[in-house]
Formats: sequence, structure tokens, C-alpha cells
Amino acid sequence: MATGRDDSHHISGPTEKCGVVGVALGGRDAARPLYYSLYALQHRGQESAGIVTHDGFQQHSHVEMGLVGDAFGADDLDGLNGSAGIGHVRYPTAGDVSKSCAQPFAVSFKSGSLGLAHNGNLVNADELRDELENVGHAFTSTGDTEVIAHDLARNLLEEDLVRAVKRTMERVHGSYALTIMHDETVLGVRDPEGNRPLCIGEVDDGYVLASESAAIDTLDGDLVRDVRPGELVVLKPDGSGFDSYQLVELDNTAHCFFEHVYFARPDSVMNDELVYEVRRGLGQKLWEEGGVDTDVVMPVPDSGRAFASGYAEAAQEDGAGVEFAEGLMKNRYVGRTFIMPTQDERERAVRLKLNPIKSTVEGKSVTLIDDSIVRGTTSTQLVQLLRDAGAAEVHMRIGAPPIVAPCYMGINMATREELIASDKSVEDVRETIDADSLGYLSIDAIAEVLNKSRSDLCLGCVTGEYPYDIDDEATDRDVTRPAVDAGAPLSD
Repeated sequence: MATGRDDSHHISGPTEKCGVVGVALGGRDAARPLYYSLYALQHRGQESAGIVTHDGFQQHSHVEMGLVGDAFGADDLDGLNGSAGIGHVRYPTAGDVSKSCAQPFAVSFKSGSLGLAHNGNLVNADELRDELENVGHAFTSTGDTEVIAHDLARNLLEEDLVRAVKRTMERVHGSYALTIMHDETVLGVRDPEGNRPLCIGEVDDGYVLASESAAIDTLDGDLVRDVRPGELVVLKPDGSGFDSYQLVELDNTAHCFFEHVYFARPDSVMNDELVYEVRRGLGQKLWEEGGVDTDVVMPVPDSGRAFASGYAEAAQEDGAGVEFAEGLMKNRYVGRTFIMPTQDERERAVRLKLNPIKSTVEGKSVTLIDDSIVRGTTSTQLVQLLRDAGAAEVHMRIGAPPIVAPCYMGINMATREELIASDKSVEDVRETIDADSLGYLSIDAIAEVLNKSRSDLCLGCVTGEYPYDIDDEATDRDVTRPAVDAGAPLSD
């Protein structure tokens, strides 16, 4: 499950999940395309980066802590031989913040070599780990990715590749998008509820699997489609195509709506929709549901920008005099790992990262648009920042519903006790952050803009009801985690 790691030194919203990629090319080495893809997915994880390749004879691996540019040098890439491989950028959701939990996780066993990169979070990882340890498996990390790798390796001793993957899918419970390398074969797997994103792309000499289509764009490739929930995609090692196996099919999906609100790059395409346009649509809904006619509307950079653009456009179409403006400038050299040892310094971090343009806000009524409010600390500081710059009024609009519960599916989000909306009304939150007004987007608006029914979305963080069987939590559907039984036969 998600760690309880203290992220109070971060001044942004919930921390991202992870990014995965896999490529199979027709003859050139995969290392550099993987490296470029990881750069395109860097926003999904900044703790570690890694690549595993296979040259047809042996597996090669390089995994380091830090950003992609720090984790790899030219010599490291030159040593990653082979035209097929997988890669990963990580933000910790389960396991320690250490190299032992960095990915891809690589292992050699009787049936060959295995590499695995995971985006998501398993609910029953501890149960599976205990069972595997009882039958002799030794673990080197605390992460759930190694649990999947060990279970798959055991199944590969008894089954062919497709049936081994299916057997593992029947035993794990939770969210996952996986890129896997079995010897020189690269495959992608998406959990049956499709909680984590994964897509397929085509390049001139092969195929790509990636968390987001932006990684495919970086390689001058074309997006083919999303990997379907419960689907296994096997890339042909020579780059000539891929095979598809629909291993599990459920009545409802559980797509993470927060991908569209915050996590994904705005230039990525998910579920056949450009994320930027989805956010603009959410911004338009935000105006329809609770717009306020102020002098200017401005985003909290960067994730609030598309919301603010759509909000301002909808306001102007309604005849309001709202003007879109960039009123907060971002210092991009203050990163997510900018640690402040004291509360006073943590509060100063907002001024280090964001600076108001006084001429835009002075003497004016301002609508500030952000993607979410988590603890409320940053929102309070931003409202005060604009007041200090001379704003006459500061109204806050949020491109998501109130976050009232933690995420167990791969977002390092605060506990219920830390979530400002978990025990406060909208008016209480407004008073706490000292805004003149506060408005959130409704859940129905999210579903409408995403063109999904509520029953096909994961809404756990905004409803407190989850699409997976989690201890001591309510579910929003009929779901039971699988019983862990090493001797259970594989169902057809």
C-alpha cells in the first residue's frame, strides 16, 4: 500500500505514480530510445530511473537513484546492449526510498531472465510475499514489484508465457500497468480494471509500450491504441508487430480520474482524448458549476493552466469580463525534493517557487485555479501571496472534487487526518485558506467530460469507496481479493 512518507516539504499536490516503457526494435539498440522515453515520463517519478535490455544471449541492467539525466551516462547506455528492453521512472508508492526498490526489477531463474517495471500498487502484496517466502523465495526489497516478479517467475517454471501471466493476474489484486521482459521478449500487462494507463505505439522499426503517448511522440512514433484493461500485449522481438491476449474481462473499469486532472502530461492522449483538451473541458465545467465574475483568472502553474484557459473561455462566452492572465511565475530550479527543515522555511518555499506579477493582480479581483487541494497549506500560502501583491479579492476554484480519503492505488497522498477536506465543509476549507470564495468541480462533471460512467472510474479519494478490496475500507462495487493458494489450478 501507499507509504506514510512525510511529503510536507513538497509544495505541489499529490506525488505522481510511476512511468513504465518497453520497446522491441528491428535491429538497433533499444537503450537510447528507452532513455529518451524515460525523459518524456520524468514527471511521473523523480526518485530513481532504470533500464533493462536483452541482447538475445544475456540481460543487461542499469538502475540508479535520481533523475534520468543523473542516473545514466553515455557509458551506461553503451553497456545496455540489445534491441529490446524496458525502463522505469519511480516515485515510491510501496517500499523504501532506496536503490533496492528502484526498477526495473531484474532476476535470473531456471527458465531464463526476467525484468519487470510496475506502475501501481498491489493490495495483497504482503499475503503473496508471505506465501512465496514460505516456499523458499528470498526477497531483496520491500516493494510489491518484486512480489509480482517472483510469482511470475514461479509460474513460468510450469506454464508457457501467456498462461504464466494469466495465473499471476489471477493471484494479484490491485492496480498495475507492467512492462515485462522475459529473455528478449517484451510484454505489457494492464490490470483488469484499467486503473493505471498503458498504451501501444509504432515506430519505423518496431513497437513501444508506455505509460503515456508523450513517450511515443518523443520517438517520432504513432500512437496505436491504449492497452485494454486485462490485456496482455506481447511485442515480437524483431519489431515486426505484436500479439494481443485478452486474459481477463470485467463489466466495469476503474480508470483513475486523477490522471486527467493532474498526473498525465497535457500533450498525452488517454482513452482517445488529448489530456489538454480534457482539462480545458473540466475548466469550462468549473465555470458552469460555480464561476465568479472577477477581473482576472490565473492558473497555479503548471497543472492549473489548461483549466484556467477553459474556465476563462467559458466565462467570456457567457459575457463575463474575466481575463486569462499568467499571474504567478514559476522558478523551475526549485524541484520537488527541495527539503525545508523548519515550518518557517517550508512556508518560504512557496515564495521561492512562485512569484506574483503585481501589475496583474494589484487592485483586482482574482480567480485562482488549481487542480486540487490536499492539505490546504499551499492554497493558504497562495491566497496570502496574492493578497500581499495587492489583490482586492481572491477566489479559489479547483478542477477536482474535494479529496476526502487516501489513495491505495499508487498515489502518495496524505492520510485522512492530513486531508483538509476529510473533516471540513467547503465553507470551512474556504475559511481556513482565507479565500473570498471556494468552488470545487463535481464528480458528475468529471464523469461527463471524461465520457465515462461513475461506475467505470476510480473515485476512492473523493468518495471513500474503492474499486478494490482494501482492508477496513468501503467498496463501490462487488469485488473480493483472490485467495492466496499456491496449489490452486490455473483456470482457463
